[in-house]
Amino acid sequence: MNPSRKNGKRRPGKGALLLLQAGFLLWGSLLSCSSGEPHRVALEVGGHTFQVELARTEEERARGLMFREELGPDEGMLFIFPDSAIRAFWMKNTPLPLSIAYISARGVILEIRHMEPFSLEPVQARHPLKFALEVNQGRFQELGILPGARVDLSPLGY
Repeated sequence: MNPSRKNGKRRPGKGALLLLQAGFLLWGSLLSCSSGEPHRVALEVGGHTFQVELARTEEERARGLMFREELGPDEGMLFIFPDSAIRAFWMKNTPLPLSIAYISARGVILEIRHMEPFSLEPVQARHPLKFALEVNQGRFQELGILPGARVDLSPLGY
């Protein structure tokens, strides 16, 4: 009697079942990678280290810190753009008051601006920027971080 046949019908073998299980495991792990925690790096800004989430894609940059209820004192979000340009940010669906540092491709803070919760008013940079860092409002000032301060971009490969 052939163990893979019952009542004249062929049943899937153990190999096929193992392959199917492996496929489900791989699929599940891919889903968890794409919907898991955002990628974070330690970024030194003016001598102070922030743990920042990276917004690298257009979708991540558009979502930003929307709907966030809290942000730690040494946390933030770094927006990374493919090129340097004059850009504007707004606070749609963002309940936290934030400060934003506009940063050049060389890692120099060009300006720091404050943004109010839920404001749809664009906060436009005066100079072309490649990066922007959002933190809790007033945090740069508390730490003495001013325009001209350096941002160590080496953890990002720049």
